[in-house]
Amino acid sequence: MQFDIELAQQYKSDEAFFRIFRWNPYCISLGANQSFDDINLEKTNADGIDIVKRPTGGRAILHAEELTYSVVIPVNHQFSTHEVYHKISTALIIGLTIYDQALSKLELENTQPNFPQLIEVPSGILCFASSAKNEVKFAGKKLIGSAQRKMNNTILQHGSILCGSFHKKLADYLNTDEQIKKLLRNELEQKTTELETILKKKIDYEKLKTCLILGFESVWQIKFENSISYTLLSY
Repeated sequence: MQFDIELAQQYKSDEAFFRIFRWNPYCISLGANQSFDDINLEKTNADGIDIVKRPTGGRAILHAEELTYSVVIPVNHQFSTHEVYHKISTALIIGLTIYDQALSKLELENTQPNFPQLIEVPSGILCFASSAKNEVKFAGKKLIGSAQRKMNNTILQHGSILCGSFHKKLADYLNTDEQIKKLLRNELEQKTTELETILKKKIDYEKLKTCLILGFESVWQIKFENSISYTLLSY
């Protein structure tokens, strides 16, 4: 994620970046305004779980069986920040549908929650306990969590595409009592889903990566130039 910050800070006006990566070891990322005090550090250390702060907003995510994406794109007159968010989500849906036609039923959330109110309730600590407008859902459950930040003349957006169910263990690592953990586990079970649950099979991550690239090329009407450490698009 530090690399994404560097890309955003060193941008050129005619370049944008799309990256896809996985996590080893598994890691909890906290939103830009969250405290490390929310996490049981003794348990994360014992289980080999890393902890980082995201430069983007949002709330806690356990990055495990997933693909994480990042987009760095200069602000220009052509697209507002909201339009960029919408186009990214649309590209993700197209890519996922290319991966498997069973995902053609994916949809975008069309309402925006009251985030100040959400923060006041126990589930407010969890990114996947609620859906923001234009986040990707399947059968009413959140599949992709995304967060966006404007940095000077650049937009940086991160997102987590859930593939397996390990992310639901996040409640186990929170500094709260068992009753609240039980509530949070139920929230994640009721409000999230993952590709392996939808498709009833293991995910081919290399194929999924390729399909997501095709989705972005289709929606953004561009052609990627591949690099060793990142994927570059010109527009």
